[in-house]
Amino acid sequence: MRLTKLGHACVQLTENDRTIVIDPGAFSDGAAAVAAADAVLITHEHFDHFDADALRAAMAERPELEVWTSRVVAESLADLGGRVHQVGHGDAVTIAGFDVHVYGEEHEILHPDVPPIPNVGFLVNGEVFHPGDAWTVPSEPVPTLCLPGNAPWMKIPELIQYTREVRPERAFIVHDGLLNDIGLQVLQNFVGNAGKEQGKEYVRLTPGTTVDLAAK
Repeated sequence: MRLTKLGHACVQLTENDRTIVIDPGAFSDGAAAVAAADAVLITHEHFDHFDADALRAAMAERPELEVWTSRVVAESLADLGGRVHQVGHGDAVTIAGFDVHVYGEEHEILHPDVPPIPNVGFLVNGEVFHPGDAWTVPSEPVPTLCLPGNAPWMKIPELIQYTREVRPERAFIVHDGLLNDIGLQVLQNFVGNAGKEQGKEYVRLTPGTTVDLAAK
């Protein structure tokens, strides 16, 4: 399987000429990402993960394109009928030839007065876990973690603790679209040190970079 970071929280996974895209939002080129996808997975409804206009346009052009997502996103796309599938914690589904296990229920707290929204994470082929905006720890091993790097809902100590709990073989930073070059370097230093603590390499991929996950 190959992983390509498409920008911010958006990643593309490809295997056996099949492709799924996770969280094509406004900070990535959602239209281009979705155009190449056999299926789209969306963790939650925030605009940096879910570009509704780009997704609707792609689905209008491609009747075979389907979406798997949280309750709120599924409800917002209800007019698209059976092409949109609501999933929740504990579900196991096959999507475009990929085996996907769903973990997580809620987004991390953004504001003390605002209830958390639904958020689902996706473990794909027992290899890559994308948690969305939550510190969700799956009940099975995570060889490759898409690690949230920066957001209003998180702190660096939480990020480090998350890597200690998940203990991935490798981690690639996502959710970094709000940072300038200085912030990205600071983040890489913290995450890199977290990886060294476990004898692993945790890094940030620049948008457009592809990694062959079979090359361990």
